[in-house]
Amino acid sequence: MNKNRTAGVLLHLTSLPGRFGTGVMGKEAYQFVDSLNEMNFHLWQVLPLTPVDFTGSPYCSVSAFAGNLSLIDPEGLLKDGLLTEEEVRENEYDGSIYQANPYFALTKRLEALRKAFGRINNDTKALVDLFTEQNKWVTDYALFMAIKDLHQLRPWWEWDEKWKKYESAKKHADELSAETDFYRFAQFVFFTQWRTLKEYANEKGVSLFGDMPIYVSLDSVDVWSNVSLFKINKKSLAPEEVAGVPPDYFSADGQLWGNPLYDWKAMDKDGYRWWISRLEAALKLYDTVRIDHFRAFASYWAVPAESKTAKNGEWQKGPGIKLFDAVKKALPDADIVAEDLGVFGEDVVKLLSDTDFPGMRVVQFGFDPDGDSTHLPHNYPKNSVAYVGTHDNNTILGWLWEASERERAFALRYCCFGGNNWGDGGSYSGSCRAVIETVWRSSADTAIVAIQDMLGYGADARMNKPGTCEDNWSFRLGPDALGKLDKNYYKEINRLYRRG
Repeated sequence: MNKNRTAGVLLHLTSLPGRFGTGVMGKEAYQFVDSLNEMNFHLWQVLPLTPVDFTGSPYCSVSAFAGNLSLIDPEGLLKDGLLTEEEVRENEYDGSIYQANPYFALTKRLEALRKAFGRINNDTKALVDLFTEQNKWVTDYALFMAIKDLHQLRPWWEWDEKWKKYESAKKHADELSAETDFYRFAQFVFFTQWRTLKEYANEKGVSLFGDMPIYVSLDSVDVWSNVSLFKINKKSLAPEEVAGVPPDYFSADGQLWGNPLYDWKAMDKDGYRWWISRLEAALKLYDTVRIDHFRAFASYWAVPAESKTAKNGEWQKGPGIKLFDAVKKALPDADIVAEDLGVFGEDVVKLLSDTDFPGMRVVQFGFDPDGDSTHLPHNYPKNSVAYVGTHDNNTILGWLWEASERERAFALRYCCFGGNNWGDGGSYSGSCRAVIETVWRSSADTAIVAIQDMLGYGADARMNKPGTCEDNWSFRLGPDALGKLDKNYYKEINRLYRRG
């Protein structure tokens, strides 16, 4: 992370406006980069770009490496001569402009990509082959998806014996070559469009700040092709313990994520090969990578697989600094941010210190009228990333409305907000600006604000409620939302607080 004072905006691609059921890597994304440049923001933070699950979550994916095909811009395929204008129109969504529809988007994008795939020439095929050679994960991903289609999307442990075991499936891969070729092409399109967007952003002085979930999904190519690296019963193929977190700020029962846990002893034996390759791939996508739930590298919460909540877990020791020594040796220039939020002890503090990665602070967590929280801006270390709120938080206006009277009074007084109109929303909301400026004044090298808080939106615009499965990940900006940003205001506070 840049050690100079800087600032950025959190806006996931799916939340961009547009006509294709979800935000895409199209003109709206380029216009957003232009807006960031005009406001003197130098970071654009996005959520994971991996395929999403049935709830739309990018934190539970079939691949830790692949791109989400819904984000592909159909107009880009038109420009490449691979779609017609009528086929582009078939991707248009006639539902709510304020909610992303990942199922619609993926269905339509796959249809469009299959048409485009049928029209590629030998030059494009050669580029796809080169892309595959340069990104080794693509071959296994394409085979996994082809087999999954063959089995009507059932999880890999329910596949026929011929395909269930990775070693056996590889021997029969030629039988599915047409389908694997399609998935290789689809990923080539995704990464080509993303690379073009990233290069444009970098030219405009905007770095891409990405997010990496620490865990992977059980039903993923990552587990299927590397069963020995996970705590999974090798006969039943079922996990005995799964990931989660104990009761915390977000949930009285904790959060039962259900992801398989890593076998750190097995990973240590091969020099953490899988983690190094994962970070290497992420650093091709982004300029900076935030690792979600970083504390689990020090110690992690292991929950018996049969548990209904995360209350009954226990702390187990993670790989610690040994993993990151291997990472730094292999990737000496890796720019990593540690998401060190939640319940943690001295082992996490020591690991963060040993790695020298920036940690995170979230001002919403600091507004305890009786305490001196590390999340209050006067306590922020220089080597940290300060947030008004993350994708897991309420919007700041939503928080003010839902906070207790004492919490709200303390927050407003701390942020030097006077008057009685704290509940006013919109782009000129005085209370939202007071909180943003308080974070901007802090000593943290980096400050991040979510687009919802820049626009003064309420609780109905939050991205995710941890511990719940419904009504998440669907927030979208309306077609005129970005035009309502007070660009001069953000340009000025970035200049004033030396972040621009």
